[in-house]
Amino acid sequence: MNDTPVSSYQPELRTVQVTRYVTPLREGGSLPAIAEADDDFLYVLKFRGAGQGPKVLVAELIVGEIARLLGFRIPEIVFAELNEAFGRTEPDEEIQDLLRASEGLNLALHYLSGAITFDPLVTTVDARLASQIVWLDCLATNVDRTARNTNMLMWHRELWLIDHGAALYFHHTGQPWEEQARRPFPQIKDHVLLPLATELDAVDAEFRQVLTEEKIRSIVSLVPDQWLLEGEPEEQRQVYVQFLTTRLAHSEIFVNGAKDARKAII
Repeated sequence: MNDTPVSSYQPELRTVQVTRYVTPLREGGSLPAIAEADDDFLYVLKFRGAGQGPKVLVAELIVGEIARLLGFRIPEIVFAELNEAFGRTEPDEEIQDLLRASEGLNLALHYLSGAITFDPLVTTVDARLASQIVWLDCLATNVDRTARNTNMLMWHRELWLIDHGAALYFHHTGQPWEEQARRPFPQIKDHVLLPLATELDAVDAEFRQVLTEEKIRSIVSLVPDQWLLEGEPEEQRQVYVQFLTTRLAHSEIFVNGAKDARKAII
């Protein structure tokens, strides 16, 4: 966890201009890339024109900033502008098509140079931190924190959370969000840290105090209109707010589900 007081958290994202495509990260189907921006920093660039479209960017932004609010270490998230001329010199046709489909506003995360993938056999995580991460992933319905793909990095001997694009999967299903907001999260049985998560009740009480509707609404308000393609943008933002606040109000459902899943595997 970081040392920033949650009371001082103010959601705000910088905007950078992508100046150089460095190399693709051929992990998964979305082809993220390492890119350089006009501030001379390197970023992991997530493309709006990839696989599942801008919904992945929406989840990355919302859940990443919720995690930051709760005190986790998250690489800085920025808006990344991709100029229409950017992909013209790219020799790889697949990447060139991706760049053309992603012109305009994308999302990027500060590249943690030298970071290594978290390995539970090498790094010990205490029960409190494990419980905090499991709670976050239950709230956000994040299916992507398994032993095969932990989506956590060790950087300067500290644990960082990355890649929340697979969270909030209700927005891919087409099913009513009201039903899904009140469901347990059965995929938590595969969570890499679940066996260590013995303090879920205490974490639940703590995080519910921090994660107010006002703070959720302020985070969701950051989502750009151009990423909300299925109707009126403000109505779609309201769906995300309602999903998260409803899920939070009924957190005992996913907490008890996680506790039951843990009992079944230990």
